[in-house]
Amino acid sequence: MATDTDTGTDTGTETAAETAIVIAQTAIDDELRAAEPARGAVELRLAACAHIDPPVTAVYRWQGSLESATEWRVSYKTTRERLPALAEGVGSAHAYDVPEWIVLPVTVGSAAYLARVAEQTVPG
Repeated sequence: MATDTDTGTDTGTETAAETAIVIAQTAIDDELRAAEPARGAVELRLAACAHIDPPVTAVYRWQGSLESATEWRVSYKTTRERLPALAEGVGSAHAYDVPEWIVLPVTVGSAAYLARVAEQTVPG
């Protein structure tokens, strides 16, 4: 638990080293295909929640050509422990040849929220 250095009081935040919470992201070219793995990950407790962002335009190079596509970004809140199973599930259901899969560490967060993510990802 972090403390305010001026007052010595608990700030209600924890570091990722204490909780091992991460955000894993992918992008999918169809809103319904974005919703299915998001819902499945939460149902299976592979993620505490999943956010599906509004469509964005992706610009990228693919097989030597400059491409653009409309995609929905899905962000999964999970633990490092559940990450391998989440990655396998999302990857096996993904339609892309090379799907985006990046994992961002949560360095600081609300202690209550981080605890909730940890609780909701315990296999049941």
